[in-house]
Amino acid sequence: MKIYDAAKIRNIAVAGHGGDGKTTLIESFLFNTNSIERKGRVEDGNTTTDFDPEEIRRGFSLTAGLAPIEWKGTKFNFIDAPGYFDFVGEATQAFALADSVLIVSSAAAGLEVGAEKAFASAKKLDMPVAFIVNQMDKEHAKFESTVEEFKNKFGSAVTVINMPILEGGKFTGFISVFENKAYKFDGKNIKEVEIPAEYADEVEEYRMNLIENAAASDEALMEKYFEGEELTEEELSNGIRACVLNREMFPVFVTSAIEDKCIKETLDALIQVMPSAIESKPVHAKNAAGADVKVSVKDNGPFAAQVMKTIADQFVGKISIIKVLRGSIKAGSPLYNVNQDKPEKFGNISIMKGKNLENIAQVNAGDIFALSKLQFTGTGDSLTDPSEKLTFDPIAFGAPCISLAVTAKKQGEEDKVFSGLHRLEEEDPTITITKNAETGDMLINGMGEMHIEVVCQKLKNKFGVEAQLSDPKVAYRETIRKTAEAEGKHKKQSGGAGQFGVVNIRFEPLRNSEEDFEFVNAIVGGVVPKEFIPAVEKGLRECIVHGVLAGYPMVKLKATLFDGKYHPVDSKEVAFKSAARLSYKAACAKADPVILEPIGKAEITVPDEYMGDIIGDMNKRRGRILGMNPCEEGQIIEAEVPMSEMVKYATDLRSMTQARGSFSLEFVRYEELPASMAQKVIEQAKFEDEEE
Repeated sequence: MKIYDAAKIRNIAVAGHGGDGKTTLIESFLFNTNSIERKGRVEDGNTTTDFDPEEIRRGFSLTAGLAPIEWKGTKFNFIDAPGYFDFVGEATQAFALADSVLIVSSAAAGLEVGAEKAFASAKKLDMPVAFIVNQMDKEHAKFESTVEEFKNKFGSAVTVINMPILEGGKFTGFISVFENKAYKFDGKNIKEVEIPAEYADEVEEYRMNLIENAAASDEALMEKYFEGEELTEEELSNGIRACVLNREMFPVFVTSAIEDKCIKETLDALIQVMPSAIESKPVHAKNAAGADVKVSVKDNGPFAAQVMKTIADQFVGKISIIKVLRGSIKAGSPLYNVNQDKPEKFGNISIMKGKNLENIAQVNAGDIFALSKLQFTGTGDSLTDPSEKLTFDPIAFGAPCISLAVTAKKQGEEDKVFSGLHRLEEEDPTITITKNAETGDMLINGMGEMHIEVVCQKLKNKFGVEAQLSDPKVAYRETIRKTAEAEGKHKKQSGGAGQFGVVNIRFEPLRNSEEDFEFVNAIVGGVVPKEFIPAVEKGLRECIVHGVLAGYPMVKLKATLFDGKYHPVDSKEVAFKSAARLSYKAACAKADPVILEPIGKAEITVPDEYMGDIIGDMNKRRGRILGMNPCEEGQIIEAEVPMSEMVKYATDLRSMTQARGSFSLEFVRYEELPASMAQKVIEQAKFEDEEE
């Protein structure tokens, strides 16, 4: 592959709803530009960008795949973004690599949630957007109504550039609204024809919309338009380009990727309307002194780049996908990881196409390349020339929204399982492996159940070990509601030195304190010598880790040592620790102990039409609605809800809202668990004790 300058590079994320043909479209781009010899099919598991065994097995994209293409002196870096919402982290990486977004929608399905979410992401990142109405070969394909849905959702800036000609329901040609010409498919070629009479009014409407939107880019063009003068083709082209760059126009193209129709014509149009890498917006960074700077591919400064994605390959090792933000790199260039404050050594510079690496001598600003086996580098790290160290902002990944307990399926493979998971954690920043210190569970945290299942399957495919998933244990607590006191007596005589200690301790609920345990020494007259008082407190602190009902930690407890006895010879610290433990168990058992459950505050963002369903569902989960606030996406519902009811809420919310809803959840406090549920928790704890 040739070495390209930024002005000749187009970095485009191909996004949209799952199943609308993104991977097939990229495969068609590759095949029609002779970038691949044979066109693969998703159904056959042999496409370029879906090469992971799990992608092949499931039949849809799970990772962001790279597809560089050379066409008419321009290099396209297409990034295939997964359309399924559990893999939003991969879509985030695709957007980070890109300078613009091509949103693919099916002509048969119309506007779907995945396209809406892709548009919202592009808007948040201020990225230019174009649409492709794909799958015109399908039965009941409907171009006009799909465009109307685009306009209703995204506004009048949606502008048709190419539209289909249908004859007997077949996609037989297209009309270039820009050129005001019609073309028919003639085998692998096209031939110009008259615009069919039945399309004349529609073409005129689309063309007026195109000219009006393009003229809005420049006051002189707008004035010329209002005076009734015809815009030249060059003026129209420049106006379209300016509007697309400023997100004032969202052009619409039409294709049938499966039939290779309108593929080359779409590539030609993308060269004209989508921004080159040199037109990408400057990126924020901090220099070595900590000052804010803007970095642009236009600058001729020292090399600066950022790692946007990491791949854990079982054969090659770690592969880092890097976007050059300034300067250029070639073999032997010095490389410094600013985040880790360490120099990096590298071998070959490569361009990645699917799973294949192709060596290249040099990569310039605006381009995307790969380095393998970097020792210290991870996703988001800044790589620069040592002469000017810049730190780019980290990639903003969403927080995991579901946690499952993970264990090794086979005993003795725990180290291999967690070693493999940590390797996959490098590859997917939306996966985290944590340990719940209270329950002892090792947790795998991700964006959805399917996401976590896929990670475990990758673990098996890449590292040959299997993990087992289960619902995580709930971190319950115990406390008391009444005051009670008891004597604890430890006496041991077995020849030689004995053990003797007696304590009388009063236990009561601890109120109006942020502490979970308070110990009070109320001994008068030395009935318990002062050197044994710390042993009593220590004994209590050790035993409150296990409550008297189900073994959960005891909280909000005040213990007052008010009496006791000792023996001048036999009393020892160990005796008073044991006596304290006996007093604790006896007193707390009659102090009306209860189980507490963790309560979280949920903020659920949903479109207005789903409000009733969400509130009803939250009530079923024993939640309390605190309030509602309007937002751009609809409403933010604030609620407090037991965290045990929210283990798989991410999946349920997607189902209830067609994946339009999102939520966050954070712990706020503990509350008393209802008696009927508490009894089940106690019985389960007893059962687990017996099993052990």
